Amino acid sequence: MNSNLETFVPFDYKWRGVQRLAQTATPAHDTKFLVGLGRAFYWQSLLDTGAMASGSAIARAEGLDPSTVNELLRLTLLAPDIIEQLMAGRQPRRLTLMWFQRNPLPVDWQAQRDIITSFD
Repeated sequence: MNSNLETFVPFDYKWRGVQRLAQTATPAHDTKFLVGLGRAFYWQSLLDTGAMASGSAIARAEGLDPSTVNELLRLTLLAPDIIEQLMAGRQPRRLTLMWFQRNPLPVDWQAQRDIITSFD
């Protein structure tokens, strides 16, 4: 029986002068997305505790457009495993905060997972 095992180790080649160095690929954290996600959960906690009455009240207090606040608040509806993936920097490259702000997000977690896998 001839079974070949294969191991994939992600790395990039970088040039340093005339030397070619191999560097392991590190997760690419989308800082804008992480800030947006943090703000969304903070704002949701303000709503849950009653410190703010609505997304519009948060927008007034933050000096933002109400639609911006409401778009970001939708991020709190993401499936926990998707949030974990994004926090670890393992999201598809084309999946950005702007995509979440401009596209509808289903409440169903499996439908969300299907959308995320469609980016691969």
